[in-house]
Amino acid sequence: MKILITGAAGFIGSHCAERLLQMGHELVGVDNFSSYYSTDLKAKNADAVKAMGGKMITLDLRNTEALEVLDTDFNYIFHFAAQPGLSKTATYEDYFSNNVEGTANLLKFAETSKDLKLFVNIGTSSIYGLEATSPEDTIPKPASDYGFTKQMAEHLVLSKQKITLEFKACSLRLYSVIGPRERPEKMYTKLIDLGLKGEPFPLFEGSEKHLRSFTYVGDIIDGVTSVIGNEDKVDGEIINLGTEAEYTTKQGIEAVEKVIGKSITLEIKPKRAGDQLRTKANIDKARKLLDYNPQTTLLESVEAQVKWFKANCL
Repeated sequence: MKILITGAAGFIGSHCAERLLQMGHELVGVDNFSSYYSTDLKAKNADAVKAMGGKMITLDLRNTEALEVLDTDFNYIFHFAAQPGLSKTATYEDYFSNNVEGTANLLKFAETSKDLKLFVNIGTSSIYGLEATSPEDTIPKPASDYGFTKQMAEHLVLSKQKITLEFKACSLRLYSVIGPRERPEKMYTKLIDLGLKGEPFPLFEGSEKHLRSFTYVGDIIDGVTSVIGNEDKVDGEIINLGTEAEYTTKQGIEAVEKVIGKSITLEIKPKRAGDQLRTKANIDKARKLLDYNPQTTLLESVEAQVKWFKANCL
């Protein structure tokens, strides 16, 4: 199969690209190599994909003309590209242009792919709001510009599926993904970095009690790639992907300390608006439709991430 992945130089997108190549698919990845975080790290991710035979193209989905360079014979489109997370440097316009306008442009392009079997939108548990513990039919209550614009993007995709004959699509809501290549500003990469350096980790007040479904990226990719061949099952569906295991931020810090063999000093910062209080993936639908069964423990995830960090970031 010929597959297009957007955001293919990013954390999760690059892992998905590698897995699809391992499965024997032809792959084209696009990424705008935003300066939101180190473009050197993204270049390493892209190089890993190219080394396995994937094609990488620098392309910004907000530019409709740029999409004209792409082929129109893709069988699957996996849409990872987005303005991610909670950031003081990102404006609402950044979130809207990347997450909503970029998705709208990609959907217009997808209509030109006559052999398209499925459009896979990559959503987020942030769509649910401050507590993400519910099944997929729960009314969303996003509490951040990121969550709100990702909900809008998901709505665009599923609306297209409803009104366009033979356009099959689904949206996968991912939960607290961790592992090798996690972005530099994310919790585990920052914990590992500062912990190894012996520098204090900035902890938002009260967040040590926050609960998360910290899910290993490999388990997430198991779920994402399992939609291939299951187009009829997932068409029009929203599906949660994550682990049912629940950990506090404090337990996450302790796991990193155990792996690196050093205590981490905490520097308490004021609370952050929009930060989720609890995420616990309800994956009943994923189990039923995709036989999804994440297995990697938190400690195993951290061990893999520390190994990657030491090899690539020191």
